[in-house]
Amino acid sequence: MRKRIASYVIVSLLLVVTIVYSATTGSIKMGFFEFFSALFEQGNSQMEAIRDLRFPRMIVAIFAGAALSVSGVLLQSVMRNPLADAGIIGISSGAAFVQLFIISLFPTLFFMTPLFAFMGGAFACFLVFALSWKSGLSPLKLILVGIAINAMFTGVTEAFISFGGSLNVSASSVIGSNLTMRTWSDVSTIATYGTIGLILAFALYSWCNLLVLQDKTAKSIGFHVARARLIIAAVAVLLAAISVVVAGVISFVGLLVPHIARRLVGYDHKVLIPFTALLGALIILLADTLGRTIVAPLEIPASTLMAIIGGPFLIFLLRKE
Repeated sequence: MRKRIASYVIVSLLLVVTIVYSATTGSIKMGFFEFFSALFEQGNSQMEAIRDLRFPRMIVAIFAGAALSVSGVLLQSVMRNPLADAGIIGISSGAAFVQLFIISLFPTLFFMTPLFAFMGGAFACFLVFALSWKSGLSPLKLILVGIAINAMFTGVTEAFISFGGSLNVSASSVIGSNLTMRTWSDVSTIATYGTIGLILAFALYSWCNLLVLQDKTAKSIGFHVARARLIIAAVAVLLAAISVVVAGVISFVGLLVPHIARRLVGYDHKVLIPFTALLGALIILLADTLGRTIVAPLEIPASTLMAIIGGPFLIFLLRKE
């Protein structure tokens, strides 16, 4: 219990420190005390620029990190696979392809992209389940099928951009994983759908705990395994899809964060889900902040930093398990 409380307190403090550091560091720099005094001031040009340009980017990074991390926890629970992640098994790339398709060919439906991205992610998730299911879930087959589905959607997206010319090139920037130039409209979108998804995820924590049992055992106590898998997977797809719509495709977050969280707070999803959201928010905000400051004025996308970290971590997990 003490370890859990300490982990929550430390991660929360680190998140607050990272928020302040991210807000005061970059092309516009402000001191700590200057920042807090200007926060409630009207007419401060530096503070106005930070509010309009930096705050939306930070909030999007926080929600994207939380959404992707919790999506990873849910997928790992549903698929009984520690390597399940929306970015690895094709859910994110499926959502990105459908979003790009709609933006390119039906631009008037732009405001419905969260729905279409959800449909694309859900279709990719369905393909992974359908093609890997054979008298039950095979963890190895599931991850291999997922990697193949991810490669297929990624290839189709790249081909679509290549054949589409300037229209698709401009549209592809919408699904790019760089968090630059995010607006308060983006914040509204990811905050609305992300909050709904996170609340639903926490509400399903008891089902996630029961999915640890064998299917026969769970059914013997009256638990509807298929229905639970379907609903939890739908929430996971929602969280991954809304992150793709606003922040682009960021892989390995849903793989990396849940494993760290389990070592710190254990396997009970009642504690694990909210802690994973907190830790994911911290990691993506930190990755984005470092990406825009360490080689300024150039920027390294958060997705690139996560790939650099996540690739070796995936190899480590494969060798270990």
